[in-house]
Amino acid sequence: MNLLESVNRFVWGIPALVMIVTVGIYLSVCTRFAQFRLLPKALRSFGSQFKTRKENNGTSPYSALCTALAATVGTGNIVGVGGAILLGGPGAVFWMWVCALLGMVIKFAEATLAVRFQVKLPNGEIVGGPMYMIRYGMGRRWKFLAVAYCLFGVVASFGVGNTTQVNAVLMSVHALATLWGSSQTASVDLMVGILLAAFTGIVLLGGAKRVGNMAQRIVPFASLCYLVLCVATVMICYRRIPTAIRMILQGAIDPKAVTGGVLGSAYTALRIGASRGTFTNEAGMGTAAIAHAGAKVKHPVDQGLMGIVEVFLDTIVICTMTAFVILCSGVPVAFGTETGELLAGSAFSAVLGKWSAVPLSLSLLAFAVATIIGWSMYGARCAQFLFGEQSWRWFVVGQMGIMVLSVFLSTNTVWLLAETMNGLMAVPNLIVLLYLSPELVKLLKYRSTKTYSGKINQ
Repeated sequence: MNLLESVNRFVWGIPALVMIVTVGIYLSVCTRFAQFRLLPKALRSFGSQFKTRKENNGTSPYSALCTALAATVGTGNIVGVGGAILLGGPGAVFWMWVCALLGMVIKFAEATLAVRFQVKLPNGEIVGGPMYMIRYGMGRRWKFLAVAYCLFGVVASFGVGNTTQVNAVLMSVHALATLWGSSQTASVDLMVGILLAAFTGIVLLGGAKRVGNMAQRIVPFASLCYLVLCVATVMICYRRIPTAIRMILQGAIDPKAVTGGVLGSAYTALRIGASRGTFTNEAGMGTAAIAHAGAKVKHPVDQGLMGIVEVFLDTIVICTMTAFVILCSGVPVAFGTETGELLAGSAFSAVLGKWSAVPLSLSLLAFAVATIIGWSMYGARCAQFLFGEQSWRWFVVGQMGIMVLSVFLSTNTVWLLAETMNGLMAVPNLIVLLYLSPELVKLLKYRSTKTYSGKINQ
């Protein structure tokens, strides 16, 4: 356990963060800061998807985006932000913003290159992701990186997208049961696990298109429900908004002035904010590229715009709203402790009343279910690359079995292992992004072409 904790701290420590930030800066320069130049166009493209998101063949850009958001937007946007403020002070939010701005160009690159190197399977499905970018973009001699990425992805999917999320679902169910005056028993927990496994199996066995259709329903509902709560809370406490902004900006430079001396290091605010920001939007992990790769678009850059929107919605919008709820609510913040799962709930209850626990628990429940579906698809795609098309069905069966067992498992060790594997996925992904950056620049240069042949290298 101690060894695993040490490896985890290293994987998610300074070397990994420096690597992600360096790649983000490099891609920003290469693309002439596409995350800023193309953001207005990306948001317009996102808005237009509500009118044209149905496709007869392939997956629509909107559906691919929702699948990616299903795995990205989750409990980390609520619990993770609370933990960041507790451990790094309000200034950690500022560094989450900085990482999001770099993450936007990384996700842009991931989504664009995933479509550029997408592959059509014999069964007609369109697949892609870092493993295919490595295989077809870097050549067969680099295939070991693709294999490593997929191995890390399979292990991570059983933890990040399964065991820990089942635990989050159970916590939400327990909270609702308590509100309704009933008690939660082991048999009820088992029933919840069985229902989750059955639901996940039905969705996944329907293929990527069914995953996308389900994500289109769950993600907007959960996000809208949560954002309504946030807006209501912040509007009631609107007089404290300037104070919250001051705490975030001042806390990034001088945390001691904001936390009363409990947290006195600007480096701590930077490290916590950067790590939590990277973890919540998953920029650099390459996972979202697996979802974006299936999109049917005229040009790869069109889907790259959805990558920009993904990070914008995840961190700039949802994480920021969580931070403002906490800082505007006036609830006491026990800096230096790790009780992020309680902080956001306390903030909502203090302003809106105890009834807010119901929609909050429902949002958390929906986020957790969406993450299970999204990450299960990522794991299935990785297994499919390693073992062939038929492995999809066996992987789904394995996920369902682990989901039921997760009801009785302690998640600490599983979470550490899965989080470590999740971090290791960044290494081959960032390597291929650097290697294919000239291809990304070419795709941007020719984005104005009316049709895309997939033969940019001519």
